[in-house]
Amino acid sequence: MSHPYTSLPPRAFWRTGVAELNPLQISGLWQPKLAVTPGQPIITAGSCFAQHIGRALAARGYQWFDAEPAPAWLFEDAGEFNYGIFSFRTGNIYTARALLQWLRMAYGEMELPEDWWHAEGRVYDPLRPAIEPRGFESVEEARASRGATLVAIRRAVETAGIFVFTLGLTESWADAATGLEYALCPGTLAGQFDPDRHVFRNHRHAAILADMEAVLALLAAKAPDLKVLLTVSPVPLTATATGEHVLTATSRSKSVLRAVAAELVEDHAHVDYFPSYEIITHPVFRGMFYAPNQRQVVPEGVEVVMRHFFADQEAAFGPPKFPKARKGQGGRARASAEVKCEEEMLNAFAR
Repeated sequence: MSHPYTSLPPRAFWRTGVAELNPLQISGLWQPKLAVTPGQPIITAGSCFAQHIGRALAARGYQWFDAEPAPAWLFEDAGEFNYGIFSFRTGNIYTARALLQWLRMAYGEMELPEDWWHAEGRVYDPLRPAIEPRGFESVEEARASRGATLVAIRRAVETAGIFVFTLGLTESWADAATGLEYALCPGTLAGQFDPDRHVFRNHRHAAILADMEAVLALLAAKAPDLKVLLTVSPVPLTATATGEHVLTATSRSKSVLRAVAAELVEDHAHVDYFPSYEIITHPVFRGMFYAPNQRQVVPEGVEVVMRHFFADQEAAFGPPKFPKARKGQGGRARASAEVKCEEEMLNAFAR
C-alpha cells in the first residue's frame, strides 16, 4: 500500500530524525533555498544574535560587508562605539517596525524625526540611544551621525547579495502622536517617560507580517536582486511590560515571530529562514547552549548553530568556492567579542 509517508526521508519522522540520535548528531535541520556564497557581500542587522552570525561568516572568509566602518583613529575602541557590530551603525533593531522605519528614513520615504533625548547635558538618539556610550555633545552632532548611518544603510542594501535579519521582539514603545517607534522605553537610558505621550505596543502577527511585507517591497524596489535570510533570536526577553511573567511573554513573542518568518518564506522565493532559534531553544538540546542565566548563548552554542549552517549549505549547493582575491578577506574583525544588546539595560530596573 503506497501513500505519501512511505517515501519521506528519515528527517521527517521523530523517531529517526530525533529520538534515536544524540542531539549533536541531528542533521538536515535546514533545506536552504538560497545559496550563501563567499563571493557575495552579506549584510546583517537585527537583534543581538545577528551579531554572532556576522562574526561567524567573516571568520570563515565570507564577505561580511561593513557599510559604516569606524574611522581609523577609533579602531581600537570601535566596538565600544558600536562600529563593526552590524553592517550599519543602528545598534540592535529589535522589531520589524523599527527596521521599516530605518529603511523608509534612509530612502526619503519618511520624515526624519526631530525627537532627541537628553541626560546630564548630553544628547541621545531615541532610535539608537546606546550608540554613543556617553551620548552626543549636541543635537547637530547627533543629527549628523544619524545621517551618516542612513547613507550607510543605502550603501549596504544596494551592495549586498544577502541580507540576514534577525527578528528579536514584539514588544516596543512609541510616540502616541507620531507613531515613531523607539529602540528603548523613554527614561530607561535617557529622556523622560511621559505616560500621556509614550505608549506600549506588543505587535501582533498581522502587524508584523504587514511590516515585513513592506520591508520586502521597499528592498525589492531599491535592490531587485537582494535575497533575504531571516532568523529568530533565541535570546529571551530581559523584561516584559505586558503584565505577564517574562517566561510566557518570551514564548508568545518568539512564537509570533517564528510564524511570521514561516509565512514570508512560503510566499517569497527570495526569502529563506535559518533555524538558529530551534537549535538553541528546542528541548531536545536540553538547554546546553545557554549560560547559567538561561539567557545568553555560550560560544559552543554559536559554533553548533554555524556548523549546521555551513553543513546544510554544502549539502544543498556543494562546497563553497572562495574567490582568490577575497579568500579570508571578509568584513573587518570586530574590536571585541562582546555581544551588544541594548535590551539588557532593563536589568538595572529589576527589584
